[in-house]
Amino acid sequence: MTSFIITNAEAILTGRTGDDARTDGNLRVVDGKIDAIGDVQPVPGETVIDARDAVVTPGLVNTHHHLFQSVLKAVPAGVNAALAEWLRVVPYSYWQHIDEPTLRTAARVGLAELALSGATTVADHHYFFADRYDYDPADVLFETAGEIGVRFVLGRGGATKTRTFDTPEIVPFPTEPLGHMLDGLATTAARWHDPQPDSMRRVAFAPSSPTFALATGELREAAAATRALGLRIHTHLSENHDYTDYTAAHFGQRPMPWLAEHDWLGPDVWFAHLVECDADEVGILAETGAAMAHCPQSNMRLASGIAPADLLHARGGTVSLGVDGAASNEAADMTGAMYMAFHLHRATKGPRATTAETVLHWASAGGAKALGLDMVGTLEPGKSADIAIFDLSSPRHLGFHDRALAPVISGTGTVRHSFVAGRPLVTDGRVPGLDLTELAHDARCAVDHLATAVQAGATA
Repeated sequence: MTSFIITNAEAILTGRTGDDARTDGNLRVVDGKIDAIGDVQPVPGETVIDARDAVVTPGLVNTHHHLFQSVLKAVPAGVNAALAEWLRVVPYSYWQHIDEPTLRTAARVGLAELALSGATTVADHHYFFADRYDYDPADVLFETAGEIGVRFVLGRGGATKTRTFDTPEIVPFPTEPLGHMLDGLATTAARWHDPQPDSMRRVAFAPSSPTFALATGELREAAAATRALGLRIHTHLSENHDYTDYTAAHFGQRPMPWLAEHDWLGPDVWFAHLVECDADEVGILAETGAAMAHCPQSNMRLASGIAPADLLHARGGTVSLGVDGAASNEAADMTGAMYMAFHLHRATKGPRATTAETVLHWASAGGAKALGLDMVGTLEPGKSADIAIFDLSSPRHLGFHDRALAPVISGTGTVRHSFVAGRPLVTDGRVPGLDLTELAHDARCAVDHLATAVQAGATA
């Protein structure tokens, strides 16, 4: 039996809601699970982790990311672009140049940033799978997640049809026949998916969007095949008016009732964005149990709008937080996402639109529910010991009367320690074994490689 105890915390936020949102005392971990919280004291020989001047929270759960974009931050052509133009000049312009070393570097950058901001679980939506790659992106992403130590969910993406652009240098989005895509999903799941409640590795089916990436006649078949494998479904939806206008023009309906007709709703489905989601659609989400991955920073950066996360939460639906890709959110960290979610809804809907405790719930328990990870997301006995300890010693965190709120509403969080199933992920503010100097060099090389390749294509 291995155990450790976390003592002297300024506060413990549990990830739950209402009167259960906070607790106090010490927290003991035994064999990777939370054993007790409260009036528990160290025993002889037990490792003691001093959380003085720190807040303890559940490990945060990022439900929507694009790790390959971690080396596509602030691409000049896309900085001031809205979604459609940004897609053309950033991910659709660069995807074909992302070789295996570049993807591995991008994944390390993104996962390090997430771990150092309190994330212990990451769901990555990777939607480029192409014959021109001489490697399997799924293997690279799972291997890198294993090196860092996070729980990892891969949304195995792709498309059977593509969106084209009017400039010849843009290589079309790679497509696959549906059968080939589903075979790839099954192969990836056989290699990496673990269905256990405390799984470290999961696979989901994640086409880029049902609206633009699949033919309508393929939706029901794809959903059935995915569920037959015991996998969940993830995709982008209603990110801006383009999505809702397209479905209205082509199918005579808004996205949510349209998808309901094709078996694309339920508690095993989670959607990224949902900015253009009206009150009736929020009701459908809440009724069916489909979850939202709320990505406030990316939605603001691309001027897409504000998702009704507060309304879905009020209706009893499942809200989670995603940072989205770093190419549309150059601060792709979970404390930043919490800060923006807390302030954005209050700025537009009033000071009672949401609370810090609710936002933390979205970033922890809501995320775990969206991903079907029943053993993580809250701090309570019996749950897996996925824990973040946020340091409060920096000037940013001084002067708080309610110090428990600092990691959520201060705009930045310094993780002193974090754990995944009781195993250290961050120790003394560092990811063990990760050489940041080397990573910075690799990132600069990746950026130079991509910029040179795209420039060469533009002048060819």
